[in-house]
Amino acid sequence: MGLLVAVFLASQAMADSPAPQDRRKRTVIGKYVTARQAYEMWKANPDRVRILDCRTREEYLSLGHPTMAYSIPAHVRTRGGSLQDDPEFVARARQRFAPGDVILVICRAGYRSAAAVNRLAEAGFRNVYNVVDGFDGTNGDGGSAAGWRNAGLPWTRDVNPDLL
Repeated sequence: MGLLVAVFLASQAMADSPAPQDRRKRTVIGKYVTARQAYEMWKANPDRVRILDCRTREEYLSLGHPTMAYSIPAHVRTRGGSLQDDPEFVARARQRFAPGDVILVICRAGYRSAAAVNRLAEAGFRNVYNVVDGFDGTNGDGGSAAGWRNAGLPWTRDVNPDLL
C-alpha cells in the first residue's frame, strides 16, 4: 500500500506544470496542470482524483464538460449579466470532496478556475490544481493551449445527475 501511495504522489509531482506566465491564472497554492495532464492524473486514480468544473451551470450543460467533471459553480450570474462569487461554492465542494482528495479545477480558459482554487485553498483544501488551459483552451502564455475539448479528451453535453 505504501508503495502505491508513493507511486501516486510521484506521478502527481511529474504532472505539475510550471506557473503560467499570465498572473491571472496563478494561485496561492501554486499547483498547475494542463487539461491533458489532468486527464492522465484522473485516469491513473479515478477514486482519489476529482475534476471540478467551476463554470456556471448553464455553461456546463450547454457548452459541454469533461465526462467525469462535477459541476460546482464558483460564480453565479447576476440579473445584470455579470458574474459574482457563489457564496455556497466552498460548502458544496466540502459536501462532495474529502480534504485529502486531489481536486483539478477547470473553467473555460483557466482564469475563473484560478480564483476557485484560491477559495478552496483558503478553506483548507491542499491538493487543488488549476487546469490552466481550461475546457476551451487559450491563446495566452506564449502560444496556443489546446484545452480539454480541443485536445480530444472525453467530454459530453449529457447530464449525469450524480455529478450535479
